[in-house]
Amino acid sequence: QLQLVESGGGSVQAGGSLRLSCAASGVAPMRNAMGWFRQAPGTEREGVAAIWTAGGGTYYGNSVKGRFTISLDKAQNTMYLQMNDLKPEDTAMYYCAADSYGGYPLNANYNCWGQGTQVTVSS
Repeated sequence: QLQLVESGGGSVQAGGSLRLSCAASGVAPMRNAMGWFRQAPGTEREGVAAIWTAGGGTYYGNSVKGRFTISLDKAQNTMYLQMNDLKPEDTAMYYCAADSYGGYPLNANYNCWGQGTQVTVSS
């Protein structure tokens, strides 16, 4: 059974940085694509970044392009999200997802989700 555990969230001032980690364990954790999503209270879940596990191609949401970087360490079965120049509007619960079943990687077409890690950015 595939399991995902996020870590690295916290509170930071605007302009600061955080690195989120998503440790995967279980059967075929690196199939197809993996991604990061976020959801703030009262809003829909938003695709932040995604990466193809085979070719390494990446996708980013428009609001984070140039500030966030997604990466994958296959040896450690861990995905990362480096977040720089954080803004108050980045405040949300961040979720990692794995084992996509098709479609655009920034859509929530994943079979497995982590529990989330909170990111809070103060102005």
